[in-house]
Amino acid sequence: MIRDRGKRLLLLAGSGESRALAQALAWREGVTLEVRLARPMRGRAFPVAATTGGFGGAEGFRAFLDDWKPDAVIDATHPYAESITARTAGICRSLGLPLLHHERAPWQAAKGDDWVEIDSPEACRSLIPEGACVFLGTGRAGLERFGCLEGRRVICRQLDAADGPFPFEGGEFIVSVPPFSVEAEMRLFHRLEVDWLVVKNAGGEGARPKLDAARAMGLPVAMLARPPEPEGVTRAETLQAAMDWIEAL
Repeated sequence: MIRDRGKRLLLLAGSGESRALAQALAWREGVTLEVRLARPMRGRAFPVAATTGGFGGAEGFRAFLDDWKPDAVIDATHPYAESITARTAGICRSLGLPLLHHERAPWQAAKGDDWVEIDSPEACRSLIPEGACVFLGTGRAGLERFGCLEGRRVICRQLDAADGPFPFEGGEFIVSVPPFSVEAEMRLFHRLEVDWLVVKNAGGEGARPKLDAARAMGLPVAMLARPPEPEGVTRAETLQAAMDWIEAL
């Protein structure tokens, strides 16, 4: 917690945007900031003091809000942290507590991109033909839902060694550490003989090279759409927009 006076803000962190926002607020006059992380973030340390771990479910979250009494909550978790975002929106709405959803803009297809938007991993079954080599750029979380891809060679990239076997037949893990250049991604896709990419529309520049590589190689991409935004929640895609919202509280 930083500075015990002024506006009291609860920041639910987990994205690159949460790092930048926390740093911008850390020494801002008139702000008391409490940062919560569901789990440790990879890479460099979080720029301000943060508490790691959940609240103990919906009731624990509600109890925390009742006890700490923030003036507003900022949800800057990962764009696909659907359950956390939905829970936060529902509880804040029931308490009449201002809530901002701060996440970066999704990617938009450009000339030369061959993207097919899908609403769920299960949609890959009818989209990607059997026998294809599929590169999953979606991470380990929720991997079992891609079990519909049995009959294809499925490659899932991990940032560190897997802690268990692949959850369905025909799949394998590879370990790679970012950053990745477009040229390196093209070499990797060529070596693996990739036919399809499956990607979450996370947005941002860090994960963009695989999409630029797919465009250059003419590879189709199944783009998993973001979860729907909870009703009635204000959204800010940029740091400036988030700061403006906080200033207006």
